[in-house]
Amino acid sequence: MSDTTPDAPPVRAGRREWIGLAALALPTLVVSLDIGALYLALPSLSADLGTSGVQQLWITDIYGFLMAGFLITMGNLGDRIGRRRLLLIGAALFGVLSVVAAYSTSPAMLITARALLGIAGATLMPSTLALISNMFLDARQRGTAIAAWVSCMMLGAALGPVVGGLLLAHFWWGSAFLVGVPVVLLLVLAGPFLLPEYRNPAAGPIDLVSVALSLVTILPIIYGLKELAADQIASPVVPIVAIAIGIVAGTLFTRRQKSLAHPLLDLRLLGNGSFSAILASLMFAAASMAGTFLLISQYVQSVLGLTPTEAGLWLLPIGVAIAIGSQLAPMLVKKMSQRTAIVGGLVVGIVGYLLITQVHTVGGLALVVLGGVLVHVGAGPLFALGAYLVVGSVPPERAGAAASMSETSNSFGSTLGLALLGTVGTAVYRFTMADVPVPGVSPAAAENAHSSIAGAAATAHDMPAAAAEELLRVARDAYTSGLNIAAVVGAVVFLTLAVLISRALRRPATAPEESAVSSPA
Repeated sequence: MSDTTPDAPPVRAGRREWIGLAALALPTLVVSLDIGALYLALPSLSADLGTSGVQQLWITDIYGFLMAGFLITMGNLGDRIGRRRLLLIGAALFGVLSVVAAYSTSPAMLITARALLGIAGATLMPSTLALISNMFLDARQRGTAIAAWVSCMMLGAALGPVVGGLLLAHFWWGSAFLVGVPVVLLLVLAGPFLLPEYRNPAAGPIDLVSVALSLVTILPIIYGLKELAADQIASPVVPIVAIAIGIVAGTLFTRRQKSLAHPLLDLRLLGNGSFSAILASLMFAAASMAGTFLLISQYVQSVLGLTPTEAGLWLLPIGVAIAIGSQLAPMLVKKMSQRTAIVGGLVVGIVGYLLITQVHTVGGLALVVLGGVLVHVGAGPLFALGAYLVVGSVPPERAGAAASMSETSNSFGSTLGLALLGTVGTAVYRFTMADVPVPGVSPAAAENAHSSIAGAAATAHDMPAAAAEELLRVARDAYTSGLNIAAVVGAVVFLTLAVLISRALRRPATAPEESAVSSPA
């Protein structure tokens, strides 16, 4: 649905809206940065608080779990009570909870703070994207604004480990949580003056049963997929049961939405083939990229021997590349259609994956980084224009729900990719190592070496030098083969998405405002 009529050109955004965009983009960057910054802080906070292995997993995972679980609910809540109001409430809570997390005195306190931070973070992402659709009515300006928003989200994820490393070099582990406090404070103070308020006047009450079903759908599935992706898992029974529970709850959730006058998730949106194709593309692109990046990050450390700091710096261009690709989208669609820009970007990504298939255990650093950069640059137009098409293909009153669906697709896709491609890499490694002799160690240690490259490194410490070197050589070859195969899978995924997008975006109705995206100038 278009925001305008042929006789009434859209009102172009002015200085206030562009300053407001900066206010919206900064918390998006902080939410993404908060995830990556924690990983480097984990060892020091674990030593300080005395956390167990299980508690460490909860500290790292609970934030993403609850943020993904509450995105749909918060997107709809913003449509009902006001997107600016929800954004400012969520930002204030995010700032307070960040301070609580930074000064936590026990693992339980930190886990609770991280859980509440995830819920607060879920208020920020869909609210910011939906408000952009209200502030930028001109299609060209809206596209540029969304590209900037996507760039900040991706840049935050890329900068997280780097910023975390710099902070930890000079301060204590709690500083990793405090980095976002000034940003959200600025948003809370400036937001009422810079941001418009918008709510759906016809929205009904939120169905609490649907909220519960949505959580029971998303959280067990994400938990199950994460557990299946783990290198060392005692039994697959629990994660498989969790996924089954999520599927059953999802079926009940879907049936309930069809019977409600005011559903939490308007399934009619999925009836638009182009809308569904974009959501599916965002999910599977996020899956292939997250899974491949995980394998690459382990490759540069476990195979090439880089330190975590060195690895973070070498991998930074890969994370920054998707922000650059998102910013290229406004320039590309001045010269070509949105479909051509997205499909062309995916082709560039395929080239990147093909380069990664040629990476070897020796001298592969430059090639793997170049391949990763091409994959992420190529995906940039999909994420920028995809978000634009999702929020632009629905009426303004449903922008919050559409934005939450977009963000949920990304979150679910990333988790899916970590599980599936992580499993592919692990399966190739174990298959290659199955018959490799590990002399002079216990059966348990040999099995550990056959299970993962980290296990091989640990086992090698207890072996004679020559045998240890041979074991590590074979293990590195096996892991690299897993990375190569995962890159083949990624190339196939991107090729499939290119075909899907090429067909889906042939329909003129996909982009209701069929204007090119350009810069604010």
